Amino acid sequence: MGTSVGIGFSTRKSPMDAGNEAARTALEQAGIAKPDLVIVFATVGYQQQQLIGAIREATSAAPLCGCSGEGIIVQDAVVETNFAVGVMVIASDEVSFGITSVTGIGEEPCAAGKKLAAQITPLLADDSRAFFLLADGLAFDFDPFVAAFEAALPSSAKLPIFGGLAADNWASRRTYQYHDGEILSQGACCIVMSGRCRVAWGINHGCVPVGAKRTITRSKGNIIYEIDGTPALDVLKEYVDEDWAVKWNKATLNLGLGFKTPEHLRERYDEYYVRYIMAKDDEAGSVTIQSDVTDGTPLWIVRRDKELMMDGLRSIPRQIKEDLAGQKPKLVLQFECMGRGRVVFKEQERMDLVKCLQRDLGEDLPWLGFYTYGEIGPISRYNCFHNFTSVVAVVY
Repeated sequence: MGTSVGIGFSTRKSPMDAGNEAARTALEQAGIAKPDLVIVFATVGYQQQQLIGAIREATSAAPLCGCSGEGIIVQDAVVETNFAVGVMVIASDEVSFGITSVTGIGEEPCAAGKKLAAQITPLLADDSRAFFLLADGLAFDFDPFVAAFEAALPSSAKLPIFGGLAADNWASRRTYQYHDGEILSQGACCIVMSGRCRVAWGINHGCVPVGAKRTITRSKGNIIYEIDGTPALDVLKEYVDEDWAVKWNKATLNLGLGFKTPEHLRERYDEYYVRYIMAKDDEAGSVTIQSDVTDGTPLWIVRRDKELMMDGLRSIPRQIKEDLAGQKPKLVLQFECMGRGRVVFKEQERMDLVKCLQRDLGEDLPWLGFYTYGEIGPISRYNCFHNFTSVVAVVY
């Protein structure tokens, strides 16, 4: 049989109609009746339980994993609306999948990471190749969660992790994670992929520093209270318009925090890695990011650069093709920062960029992605968290 993969997509407003259309289109494209795995990305205008229920019914209650996104990416379509759903179905006698999930990732990230590792361990095999992780973008703190997750795994299971953080169309209220028929929030879903397969990937961001180097002088975990002895929010005010406090989302989509990429990672990455400012506390003058920091860490205020993003996205196929060495991909998963979507590019520009990427890798490939609140992808042998970044993972 080999591996059969199909993609379905719908923008119908009825959750049941959209779920049914996307799932049945995917099954028809794959030429299968019941898949081994269903991956779902959807926006939050739908009643989520009804949407997933329709997909489960159409796919004969096959194992399902996914999350909500700010927008959906498939071959020939890039849609950032409240009503869009993409479905990937996979059936294979070469590749196998195990799925699990946890909740409470925001309250106790270390405990949640350990719990996920305990649940995923029985699903591991000698030929396990990668993890795919989808987590709540409003609650996730990458560093303690993944450190606890990896520490609790068998030493032979230090696998690359790919994925993205669930989004909710700029509302910053509630995101959703899908595990079989369950709809979670403050959760994380994980797929372990095993078998006769490998993953090639490319990663690139598009930000440049503005101004001089600064230093974190007071922090705790992923909260930054002071930069150069000044409340963090006061420092950011120097870089934004006077009405920044009212238009917080717009301000943080133009500006982020840049940190020097460690020396051991620079061969395959940019000089800086970027962090999105996910929250602020006006009373404390602090900001929160999605990974931990320590006092004394240097940082730069960075801004998005449209040309750099465009050039970087075009470089991703070159990175991937080096690893493919001429082999045919089975499927593509794309995790694209929402700060690289409609807030920067017009609709046709977004489509042209994605089509350029798809054309270079293969316009006939099963392709599914979503616009995220954060991206996960390895640099060299190290699993890393990213913002303002495109992560493209190709299974071959």
